[in-house]
Amino acid sequence: MEGKNQRTERTQYKTKIEEDFPVSLMVGETKFTKKISMRYGENPGYPAAFYAEEGASGPNMATMEVLQEGTKGLSYINVGDMDLGQRLIRKLAEIFPRKCLAVIIKHEMPSGVAMAECGLEAFKKAWGTDPLSNFGSVDIFNFKVEEELAKLLVESSRNIEVVYAPDFSQEALKVLSSRKVLRVVKMGATLDQPAKDNGLEVKRVAGGLLIQKRFNSRIVSSEHLDVVSKKKPSETQLKAALLCWTVACYTRSNAIIIGTEDKIHGIGSGQRSRIDAAEDAIRLSNRGYGHRGCVMASDAFMPFPDVVELAAESGITGIIYPLGSIRDQEIIDRADQLGMVMMVTRKPGEVDCERCFLHR
Repeated sequence: MEGKNQRTERTQYKTKIEEDFPVSLMVGETKFTKKISMRYGENPGYPAAFYAEEGASGPNMATMEVLQEGTKGLSYINVGDMDLGQRLIRKLAEIFPRKCLAVIIKHEMPSGVAMAECGLEAFKKAWGTDPLSNFGSVDIFNFKVEEELAKLLVESSRNIEVVYAPDFSQEALKVLSSRKVLRVVKMGATLDQPAKDNGLEVKRVAGGLLIQKRFNSRIVSSEHLDVVSKKKPSETQLKAALLCWTVACYTRSNAIIIGTEDKIHGIGSGQRSRIDAAEDAIRLSNRGYGHRGCVMASDAFMPFPDVVELAAESGITGIIYPLGSIRDQEIIDRADQLGMVMMVTRKPGEVDCERCFLHR
Protein backbone atom coordinates (compact mmCIF):
# COMPACT_ATOMS: atom_id res chain seq x y z
CA MET A 1 0.00 0.00 0.00
CA GLU A 2 2.83 2.39 0.89
CA GLY A 3 4.49 1.81 -2.47
CA LYS A 4 1.23 2.53 -4.30
CA ASN A 5 0.76 5.80 -2.37
CA GLN A 6 4.31 6.88 -3.20
CA ARG A 7 3.73 6.20 -6.90
CA THR A 8 0.49 8.23 -6.83
CA GLU A 9 2.27 11.15 -5.15
CA ARG A 10 5.07 11.14 -7.71
CA THR A 11 2.58 11.01 -10.57
CA GLN A 12 0.39 13.90 -9.37
CA TYR A 13 3.35 16.26 -9.13
CA LYS A 14 4.58 15.35 -12.60
CA THR A 15 1.25 15.39 -14.41
CA LYS A 16 0.50 18.54 -16.38
CA ILE A 17 -3.09 19.74 -16.13
CA GLU A 18 -4.42 21.01 -19.43
CA GLU A 19 -5.86 24.53 -19.29
CA ASP A 20 -8.35 26.14 -21.65
CA PHE A 21 -7.94 29.72 -20.46
CA PRO A 22 -8.50 32.45 -23.06
CA VAL A 23 -5.59 33.74 -25.14
CA SER A 24 -6.02 37.21 -23.67
CA LEU A 25 -7.71 38.90 -20.72
CA MET A 26 -8.73 42.47 -19.95
CA VAL A 27 -8.46 43.91 -16.44
CA GLY A 28 -9.85 47.40 -16.66
CA GLU A 29 -8.15 48.96 -19.67
CA THR A 30 -5.08 46.71 -19.45
CA LYS A 31 -4.71 43.72 -21.77
CA PHE A 32 -2.89 40.54 -20.72
CA THR A 33 -1.80 37.84 -23.19
CA LYS A 34 -1.10 34.24 -22.26
CA LYS A 35 2.64 33.58 -22.30
CA ILE A 36 3.14 30.25 -20.48
CA SER A 37 0.87 27.35 -19.55
CA MET A 38 1.90 25.95 -16.18
CA ARG A 39 2.09 22.32 -15.11
CA TYR A 40 -0.54 23.15 -12.48
CA GLY A 41 -1.39 25.93 -10.05
CA GLU A 42 -0.44 26.22 -6.40
CA ASN A 43 -1.65 22.63 -5.96
CA PRO A 44 -1.76 19.60 -8.29
CA GLY A 45 -4.92 19.11 -10.29
CA TYR A 46 -5.70 22.79 -10.84
CA PRO A 47 -4.83 24.44 -14.17
CA ALA A 48 -2.74 27.62 -14.30
CA ALA A 49 -1.07 29.98 -16.76
CA PHE A 50 1.02 33.15 -16.82
CA TYR A 51 -0.25 36.20 -18.69
CA ALA A 52 2.07 39.05 -19.72
CA GLU A 53 0.83 42.62 -19.60
CA GLU A 54 0.67 44.24 -23.03
CA GLY A 55 3.25 47.03 -23.28
CA ALA A 56 5.19 45.98 -20.17
CA SER A 57 8.94 46.47 -20.57
CA GLY A 58 12.20 46.37 -18.68
CA PRO A 59 13.19 43.78 -16.06
CA ASN A 60 9.92 42.09 -15.12
CA MET A 61 8.02 38.87 -15.72
CA ALA A 62 6.61 40.00 -19.08
CA THR A 63 10.08 40.14 -20.65
CA MET A 64 11.73 37.05 -19.13
CA GLU A 65 13.31 34.54 -21.52
CA VAL A 66 13.33 30.85 -20.61
CA LEU A 67 16.71 29.44 -21.67
CA GLN A 68 16.29 26.01 -20.10
CA GLU A 69 12.79 24.72 -19.33
CA GLY A 70 13.94 21.68 -17.39
CA THR A 71 11.94 18.49 -17.21
CA LYS A 72 9.10 20.20 -15.29
CA GLY A 73 8.85 23.66 -16.82
CA LEU A 74 8.21 26.86 -14.89
CA SER A 75 5.54 26.49 -12.24
CA TYR A 76 2.95 28.91 -10.90
CA ILE A 77 4.94 29.25 -7.66
CA ASN A 78 8.26 29.62 -9.53
CA VAL A 79 7.02 32.73 -11.35
CA GLY A 80 5.73 34.26 -8.10
CA ASP A 81 9.13 33.62 -6.51
CA MET A 82 10.99 35.10 -9.48
CA ASP A 83 8.82 38.21 -9.42
CA LEU A 84 9.36 38.86 -5.70
CA GLY A 85 13.10 38.20 -5.98
CA GLN A 86 13.49 40.48 -8.98
CA ARG A 87 11.61 43.31 -7.26
CA LEU A 88 13.78 42.95 -4.14
CA ILE A 89 17.05 42.77 -6.04
CA ARG A 90 16.12 45.81 -8.15
CA LYS A 91 15.50 47.83 -4.99
CA LEU A 92 18.73 46.65 -3.41
CA ALA A 93 20.65 47.58 -6.57
CA GLU A 94 19.21 51.09 -6.30
CA ILE A 95 20.42 51.45 -2.70
CA PHE A 96 23.71 49.55 -3.05
CA PRO A 97 25.00 50.25 -6.59
CA ARG A 98 28.04 48.39 -7.89
CA LYS A 99 27.48 45.51 -5.48
CA CYS A 100 26.91 41.93 -6.60
CA LEU A 101 23.59 40.86 -5.07
CA ALA A 102 22.11 37.42 -4.45
CA VAL A 103 18.52 36.85 -3.36
CA ILE A 104 17.11 33.41 -2.54
CA ILE A 105 13.31 33.00 -2.46
CA LYS A 106 11.11 30.20 -1.06
CA HIS A 107 7.32 30.32 -1.36
CA GLU A 108 7.29 34.04 -2.16
CA MET A 109 9.41 34.92 0.88
CA PRO A 110 13.10 35.86 1.07
CA SER A 111 15.16 33.03 2.49
CA GLY A 112 18.69 34.36 1.93
CA VAL A 113 20.03 37.78 0.92
CA ALA A 114 23.61 39.04 0.64
CA MET A 115 25.95 41.35 -1.23
CA ALA A 116 29.66 41.18 -2.06
CA GLU A 117 32.28 42.42 -4.50
CA CYS A 118 31.93 39.29 -6.65
CA GLY A 119 28.95 37.16 -7.56
CA LEU A 120 30.34 33.89 -6.25
CA GLU A 121 30.87 35.38 -2.79
CA ALA A 122 27.42 37.00 -2.78
CA PHE A 123 25.79 33.61 -3.47
CA LYS A 124 27.81 31.82 -0.79
CA LYS A 125 26.84 34.46 1.77
CA ALA A 126 23.15 34.35 0.80
CA TRP A 127 23.08 30.56 0.97
CA GLY A 128 24.58 30.74 4.46
CA THR A 129 21.59 32.72 5.75
CA ASP A 130 19.52 29.56 6.11
CA PRO A 131 20.93 26.53 4.26
CA LEU A 132 18.02 24.35 5.40
CA SER A 133 15.24 26.63 4.10
CA ASN A 134 17.17 27.41 0.89
CA PHE A 135 16.77 23.81 -0.30
CA GLY A 136 14.48 23.86 -3.36
CA SER A 137 14.78 27.60 -3.89
CA VAL A 138 14.54 30.13 -6.70
CA ASP A 139 17.85 32.04 -6.90
CA ILE A 140 18.03 35.55 -8.37
CA PHE A 141 21.16 37.55 -9.22
CA ASN A 142 21.96 41.03 -10.55
CA PHE A 143 25.09 39.86 -12.38
CA LYS A 144 26.18 37.51 -15.16
CA VAL A 145 26.39 33.91 -13.96
CA GLU A 146 29.79 32.39 -14.70
CA GLU A 147 30.99 28.79 -14.73
CA GLU A 148 32.34 28.66 -11.15
CA LEU A 149 29.01 29.76 -9.68
CA ALA A 150 27.09 27.45 -12.03
CA LYS A 151 28.96 24.47 -10.58
CA LEU A 152 27.56 25.32 -7.14
CA LEU A 153 24.05 25.92 -8.47
CA VAL A 154 23.77 22.41 -9.95
CA GLU A 155 24.80 20.58 -6.80
CA SER A 156 22.01 18.12 -6.07
CA SER A 157 22.23 18.77 -2.32
CA ARG A 158 20.89 22.30 -2.94
CA ASN A 159 18.00 21.18 -5.18
CA ILE A 160 17.70 24.67 -6.71
CA GLU A 161 14.59 24.94 -8.91
CA VAL A 162 15.21 28.14 -10.91
CA VAL A 163 18.19 30.38 -11.64
CA TYR A 164 17.18 33.87 -12.78
CA ALA A 165 19.81 36.39 -13.85
CA PRO A 166 20.54 39.16 -16.40
CA ASP A 167 22.96 36.97 -18.35
CA PHE A 168 24.88 33.68 -18.41
CA SER A 169 28.23 32.77 -19.93
CA GLN A 170 28.26 29.92 -22.43
CA GLU A 171 30.38 27.88 -20.02
CA ALA A 172 27.83 28.47 -17.25
CA LEU A 173 24.94 27.41 -19.49
CA LYS A 174 26.75 24.18 -20.33
CA VAL A 175 27.19 23.40 -16.64
CA LEU A 176 23.58 24.32 -15.80
CA SER A 177 22.29 22.05 -18.58
CA SER A 178 23.76 19.07 -16.73
CA ARG A 179 20.98 19.35 -14.15
CA LYS A 180 17.93 18.29 -16.13
CA VAL A 181 15.27 19.50 -13.68
CA LEU A 182 16.78 23.00 -13.36
CA ARG A 183 15.01 25.92 -15.01
CA VAL A 184 17.27 28.71 -16.29
CA VAL A 185 15.68 32.07 -17.04
CA LYS A 186 17.25 35.25 -18.39
CA MET A 187 15.94 38.68 -17.45
CA GLY A 188 14.52 40.64 -20.35
CA ALA A 189 16.57 43.73 -19.46
CA THR A 190 19.34 44.75 -17.10
CA LEU A 191 18.31 45.85 -13.62
CA ASP A 192 19.43 49.45 -14.12
CA GLN A 193 16.60 49.92 -16.62
CA PRO A 194 13.10 50.86 -15.41
CA ALA A 195 10.53 48.08 -15.14
CA LYS A 196 7.34 49.42 -16.69
CA ASP A 197 3.77 48.20 -16.34
CA ASN A 198 0.55 49.85 -15.16
CA GLY A 199 1.87 50.01 -11.58
CA LEU A 200 -1.18 48.35 -10.03
CA GLU A 201 -1.39 45.30 -7.78
CA VAL A 202 -4.48 43.12 -8.32
CA LYS A 203 -5.67 40.46 -5.87
CA ARG A 204 -8.57 38.17 -6.66
CA VAL A 205 -11.17 37.68 -3.95
CA ALA A 206 -14.42 35.73 -4.22
CA GLY A 207 -16.82 37.93 -6.13
CA GLY A 208 -14.40 40.71 -6.99
CA LEU A 209 -10.94 42.24 -7.21
CA LEU A 210 -8.80 44.23 -4.80
CA ILE A 211 -6.66 46.82 -6.59
CA GLN A 212 -3.98 49.07 -5.12
CA LYS A 213 -1.02 51.11 -6.31
CA ARG A 214 2.24 49.20 -5.97
CA PHE A 215 4.32 50.04 -2.88
CA ASN A 216 7.81 51.44 -3.41
CA SER A 217 9.83 52.23 -0.30
CA ARG A 218 11.20 55.74 -0.04
CA ILE A 219 13.92 54.62 2.40
CA VAL A 220 16.91 54.52 0.05
CA SER A 221 19.73 56.14 2.06
CA SER A 222 20.66 57.02 5.64
CA GLU A 223 19.31 60.51 4.98
CA HIS A 224 15.82 58.98 5.02
CA LEU A 225 16.26 57.71 8.59
CA ASP A 226 15.66 59.51 11.88
CA VAL A 227 17.35 58.48 15.13
CA VAL A 228 15.07 58.63 18.19
CA SER A 229 17.35 56.97 20.77
CA LYS A 230 20.06 58.58 22.89
CA LYS A 231 22.63 56.27 21.34
CA LYS A 232 23.55 57.11 17.75
CA PRO A 233 24.17 54.51 15.02
CA SER A 234 27.54 53.75 13.48
CA GLU A 235 28.02 53.75 9.71
CA THR A 236 27.85 49.95 9.64
CA GLN A 237 24.60 49.99 11.62
CA LEU A 238 23.08 52.45 9.16
CA LYS A 239 24.02 50.20 6.24
CA ALA A 240 22.64 47.15 8.03
CA ALA A 241 19.43 49.05 8.78
CA LEU A 242 18.97 49.92 5.09
CA LEU A 243 19.54 46.32 4.03
CA CYS A 244 17.22 44.85 6.67
CA TRP A 245 14.45 47.38 6.03
CA THR A 246 14.56 46.74 2.28
CA VAL A 247 14.29 42.98 2.81
CA ALA A 248 11.40 43.56 5.23
CA CYS A 249 9.56 45.40 2.43
CA TYR A 250 9.46 42.13 0.47
CA THR A 251 8.72 39.78 3.37
CA ARG A 252 5.24 38.66 4.37
CA SER A 253 3.89 40.50 7.40
CA ASN A 254 4.31 40.36 10.30
CA ALA A 255 7.98 40.54 9.37
CA ILE A 256 11.15 40.85 11.43
CA ILE A 257 14.55 40.82 9.70
CA ILE A 258 17.96 40.74 11.35
CA GLY A 259 21.28 41.24 9.62
CA THR A 260 24.57 43.04 9.21
CA GLU A 261 25.75 45.43 6.52
CA ASP A 262 26.41 42.74 3.88
CA LYS A 263 23.99 39.89 4.60
CA ILE A 264 20.77 38.83 6.27
CA HIS A 265 21.11 36.57 9.31
CA GLY A 266 17.51 35.74 10.21
CA ILE A 267 13.99 36.17 8.79
CA GLY A 268 10.74 35.92 10.72
CA SER A 269 7.74 36.16 8.40
CA GLY A 270 3.98 35.74 8.21
CA GLN A 271 3.33 35.60 11.95
CA ARG A 272 0.21 36.87 13.71
CA SER A 273 2.22 38.72 16.36
CA ARG A 274 5.40 40.75 16.14
CA ILE A 275 7.07 38.98 19.07
CA ASP A 276 6.53 35.62 17.34
CA ALA A 277 8.17 36.99 14.16
CA ALA A 278 11.09 38.29 16.23
CA GLU A 279 11.52 34.95 17.99
CA ASP A 280 11.49 33.17 14.61
CA ALA A 281 14.11 35.51 13.12
CA ILE A 282 16.44 35.00 16.07
CA ARG A 283 15.86 31.23 16.21
CA LEU A 284 16.36 30.72 12.48
CA SER A 285 19.54 32.82 12.48
CA ASN A 286 21.17 30.02 14.46
CA ARG A 287 21.06 27.86 11.32
CA GLY A 288 23.60 30.23 9.80
CA TYR A 289 25.36 33.34 11.08
CA GLY A 290 23.71 33.85 14.46
CA HIS A 291 22.21 37.08 15.79
CA ARG A 292 24.76 38.84 17.98
CA GLY A 293 25.79 42.27 16.68
CA CYS A 294 22.91 42.42 14.19
CA VAL A 295 20.46 45.20 13.42
CA MET A 296 16.76 44.33 13.43
CA ALA A 297 14.03 45.66 11.12
CA SER A 298 10.33 45.56 11.95
CA ASP A 299 7.83 46.21 9.13
CA ALA A 300 5.41 48.07 11.45
CA PHE A 301 5.33 49.69 14.87
CA MET A 302 5.87 47.82 18.11
CA PRO A 303 2.87 47.87 20.45
CA PHE A 304 4.91 46.66 23.46
CA PRO A 305 8.56 46.73 24.59
CA ASP A 306 8.82 42.91 24.35
CA VAL A 307 10.58 42.90 20.96
CA VAL A 308 13.12 45.49 22.15
CA GLU A 309 13.81 43.46 25.27
CA LEU A 310 14.21 40.23 23.29
CA ALA A 311 16.54 41.98 20.82
CA ALA A 312 18.76 43.35 23.57
CA GLU A 313 18.86 39.99 25.34
CA SER A 314 19.92 38.37 22.05
CA GLY A 315 22.81 40.78 21.44
CA ILE A 316 21.10 42.81 18.73
CA THR A 317 22.44 46.37 18.82
CA GLY A 318 19.87 48.44 16.93
CA ILE A 319 16.38 48.48 15.46
CA ILE A 320 14.83 50.20 12.44
CA TYR A 321 11.04 50.48 12.49
CA PRO A 322 8.11 52.90 12.05
CA LEU A 323 6.55 54.83 14.88
CA GLY A 324 2.79 54.68 15.35
CA SER A 325 2.04 53.02 18.67
CA ILE A 326 0.45 54.83 21.61
CA ARG A 327 3.41 53.38 23.57
CA ASP A 328 6.11 54.78 21.25
CA GLN A 329 7.81 56.78 24.00
CA GLU A 330 7.69 53.88 26.43
CA ILE A 331 9.42 51.68 23.85
CA ILE A 332 12.08 54.30 23.08
CA ASP A 333 12.72 54.81 26.81
CA ARG A 334 13.16 51.06 27.27
CA ALA A 335 15.63 50.95 24.37
CA ASP A 336 17.60 53.79 25.99
CA GLN A 337 17.73 51.84 29.25
CA LEU A 338 19.09 48.85 27.33
CA GLY A 339 21.64 50.92 25.38
CA MET A 340 20.14 50.23 21.98
CA VAL A 341 20.05 52.36 18.82
CA MET A 342 16.52 53.12 17.56
CA MET A 343 16.12 54.34 13.97
CA VAL A 344 12.73 55.20 12.46
CA THR A 345 11.58 55.31 8.85
CA ARG A 346 11.24 59.03 8.24
CA LYS A 347 13.53 61.92 7.49
CA PRO A 348 14.55 64.11 10.46
CA GLY A 349 11.86 66.74 10.95
CA GLU A 350 9.08 64.66 9.40
CA VAL A 351 6.13 63.38 11.44
CA ASP A 352 4.91 60.27 9.61
CA CYS A 353 6.93 57.08 9.24
CA GLU A 354 6.82 54.55 6.41
CA ARG A 355 5.59 51.04 7.16
CA CYS A 356 5.95 48.15 4.72
CA PHE A 357 3.24 45.55 5.16
CA LEU A 358 3.16 42.82 2.52
CA HIS A 359 0.41 40.21 2.24
CA ARG A 360 0.97 38.05 -0.84
